[in-house]
Amino acid sequence: MKIQSTMTGNKENFQPIHNNRVILFVCGPTVYDDSHIGHARTYIVFDVVARYLKYKGYSVFYLQNITDVDDKIIQRAAESGISPRSLARRFERR
Repeated sequence: MKIQSTMTGNKENFQPIHNNRVILFVCGPTVYDDSHIGHARTYIVFDVVARYLKYKGYSVFYLQNITDVDDKIIQRAAESGISPRSLARRFERR
């Protein structure tokens, strides 16, 4: 399997850093408004990647975060007159 290296810009053979273990840390949605189809794309793409790697015999640790501190959140909270934390939690629950 070849992947695009963000360091070199080239397609390179996939080689896990830790033998047969793959660790995926994936940025999730930035929660400053309601969810949209773009959020689903991230969930689906990386779910497929993780499943494929497991199918190929790798041990996969997969973690996806929710971005709850961001300029967009801070700006939207100020416009709404609430704290950034309150705004983020509201849309995180949704």
